[in-house]
Formats: sequence, structure tokens, C-alpha cells
Amino acid sequence: MANLELIINIIIIALLIPTIVCAYRLNNNLKELRQNQKSLAQLVNALNEATFKAENSIPKLKSVTEHSSEGLKEVVDSAKELKDDLLFINERADNLADRLENVISSSRNIKPEDLKPQKEDEEIEAARSEAELELLKALRSIK
Repeated sequence: MANLELIINIIIIALLIPTIVCAYRLNNNLKELRQNQKSLAQLVNALNEATFKAENSIPKLKSVTEHSSEGLKEVVDSAKELKDDLLFINERADNLADRLENVISSSRNIKPEDLKPQKEDEEIEAARSEAELELLKALRSIK
């Protein structure tokens, strides 16, 4: 029986040693946690404040975004109108260039005797002048 008690006591001692070591480590960790509790509380407070500020900034950000998108929409609409105007001017310029090309090519085929002013030439000249004036007006209105 004495041997059995001795063996049980040795087993209990063997188990108590790691328990004491674990308790010591746990005690040290708890000390560190208590020491850092204030800084942890400050960290949590700072996090709460940052969250609060972020939540308050969201509506402001939404309103600024909506305002900016309205301004951007106005700019895009204006750009579309200018694009349409430029397309119109480009078409007019192409027509004018074609007409000028036709006049130049026909003038190369004119013989010196045919240089007498004719009524058709005057009409072409008047039409060309009107087209040039329209083109100049459109270019000035863009500026």
C-alpha cells in the first residue's frame, strides 16, 4: 500500500508541475492585459469615433456626388450639342469643298472665249458666297 501511495503522490506531483507553470504564464498574461487595458479602451474609443465620423460623412459624400454628377451631366449635354453643331459645320464644309472642286475642275476646261460672264456663273458665285458666309457665321458662333 505504501508503494501505491508513493506512486500516486509522484503522479500528482508530476501533474502539478505543468499546472503551476501554466498558472504562472496565465498570471503573467493577465498582468499584461490589465496593464494594456487602458490603451485597449483608448483604441476602442478611437475606433468608435472613426466609425461615427465615417457614418456622418456618408450623407455629405452622397450630396457632393449628386451635385458633381449634375454638373457633369450639364457638361456632357453641352458637349453633345457642340458635337452636333460641328457635324453640321463639317457637312456644310464638305458640300462647299465639293462645289469648289466642281467649279475649279470646270474652270480648267473653259476656253478663253468662254470666259464671258454668264448668268449661271453668277448664280454659282452667289450660292458659293452664301455658303461661305454661313460657314464663317457658324465658326464665329463656336468661338
